[in-house]
Amino acid sequence: MTIEELNNVCKGSFIDLIAIKFIELEGEDIAGSIEITDAHLQPAGYVHGGVYISLAETLAGAASSLLLEGVDKIAFGTTVNSQHIASVKEGKITATGKLIHKGIFKHIWDIKITDDSGKLISISRVTNSIKELKQTQDQ
Repeated sequence: MTIEELNNVCKGSFIDLIAIKFIELEGEDIAGSIEITDAHLQPAGYVHGGVYISLAETLAGAASSLLLEGVDKIAFGTTVNSQHIASVKEGKITATGKLIHKGIFKHIWDIKITDDSGKLISISRVTNSIKELKQTQDQ
């Protein structure tokens, strides 16, 4: 799947609602960004921490799904552990994801989020459970 196809398949979803754009797919690496708007801010004027977590889980979920293309399996985010290091009020945030474990039943991703200047804003470790597609149809 290309970046354009990935962005198109997300139209009308939560991913589109918070304006995540996938910008890079290379091997097992993935990157995405968000142009900050007022809708991303908490009342004090800084990006809401949930935006960082949503960006991290979205990248990890998309990357796991791409690794599962062509097999009857699906990825579900099960754990997100995030540490917010700095705050942002405007501009763009960019996340890069690296696969650190690819098992039969789980994928583990490290996601780093930076601001326009490259300053580290948040880090997350995301675990995705890998399930047989037919198991999820009965749930």
